[in-house]
Amino acid sequence: MIKTLKLILFLLCIPILGFSAESTAPEPAAYKLVIEGFDWGPAVSKVILPVSQNPKELNPADFEIFVSRSSSLGEIPAALTSGKRSIVYGYPSDENGNRMEEGKHMTLVLAVSPVQPIGSPIQYLRMGNRASNVWIDYSLTVLHAKSGQIWNKESGRIRPIVDEFDLTGTFTHDNTSLTYAAFAPKSIKEKAPLIIWLHGGGEGGTDPTIAMMGNKAYNYASPEIQVLFDGAFVLIPQTPTFWMDSGEGMTRGQVNDIYNGAVFALIQDYVAKNPQIDPTRIYVGGCSNGGYISLKLILEHPDYFAAGYISALAYNNEFISDAQIQKIKNVPMWFVHAKDDNTTKPDETVVPLYHRLKQAGAKNVFFSYHDNVTDITGFYGGDDFRYNGHWSWIYSHANVARTDFDGSPVLLNGRPVTIMEWMAAQKKKK
Repeated sequence: MIKTLKLILFLLCIPILGFSAESTAPEPAAYKLVIEGFDWGPAVSKVILPVSQNPKELNPADFEIFVSRSSSLGEIPAALTSGKRSIVYGYPSDENGNRMEEGKHMTLVLAVSPVQPIGSPIQYLRMGNRASNVWIDYSLTVLHAKSGQIWNKESGRIRPIVDEFDLTGTFTHDNTSLTYAAFAPKSIKEKAPLIIWLHGGGEGGTDPTIAMMGNKAYNYASPEIQVLFDGAFVLIPQTPTFWMDSGEGMTRGQVNDIYNGAVFALIQDYVAKNPQIDPTRIYVGGCSNGGYISLKLILEHPDYFAAGYISALAYNNEFISDAQIQKIKNVPMWFVHAKDDNTTKPDETVVPLYHRLKQAGAKNVFFSYHDNVTDITGFYGGDDFRYNGHWSWIYSHANVARTDFDGSPVLLNGRPVTIMEWMAAQKKKK
């Protein structure tokens, strides 16, 4: 309420800021948002403003940015419906936020933090019998105190890397429809591998950008990871509900789910329609619900995938038979989990599974077992800052998982490697 009153008072005081009663205040203008993905999810990280004067003469300290967050899909907690964003710095730019010496736009870089959800354009909402992250109505009012200029309409959004994906994919199999996002490398020498990511329980729906940005899954298309594969296709399927949906509730492997047939058919269809994909280098991974469906696909089709990379596994070990262990023991797999994960408890899921695979003779199976999930950037407290223990996928998306169960480095040809370096080297025998 105080922030709203401040905005009203500002608007009432425009004459004091340099406009007489006879003069006319500048017409409200439109802004453009830059939405980036971070370890904890997406945030509006920049605002791009068209300006009438030289942006070099504008002081970022003279701007104020007020946020309004709402949704018709569910109720947002009152403390998260409005607020004020902090501006870190600004610079002259073009209309897309690229730095320019003589730009006609001002880009304001905003502070982002995992403990400041007011910066996020998505919200975790309960809808009927499930809960999910959804895009919300995220609007700004930008004020420039010295000129009285206001920007209060959105003209567009820029989502780095995400905008390079085809976001329109749909696929139907046996009356089950899935949406998906797909990325194709810009240049392919001969054949390129395929990286498949299967989202968690909070990213279901019909908009695959949620599956890509609810956590930083799109990062498999980033230059830093793409270079390890010399270019790779990326496929991110999305379920309309959740992967562990049995049709009558949630399964942890005790009964079949209703989606594994459809998602495998989608993968086969995508590979068939993209002949430049190397069928000996198809990798499948996911987190939580997506970890469940990844392992399910490997259990059902152990000869199809070159490797699996699974975070926060939600498949209970007790529902995996000894015969199934024998079927998958030769599939290269790398698990990532945290000891303090209270959602997919490691002693019920990945820990006994890993030991059973090793006892069965698995030689190319690794398990990065973290005490906690911490801030890997160092910007928000480093090892002293702890995320929810369920969020171990952070280590996979950022390609920083590098140790096995005993804490020793994973070696490839005698050299320590990260999870993505290891995966890029895996190839299925023809």
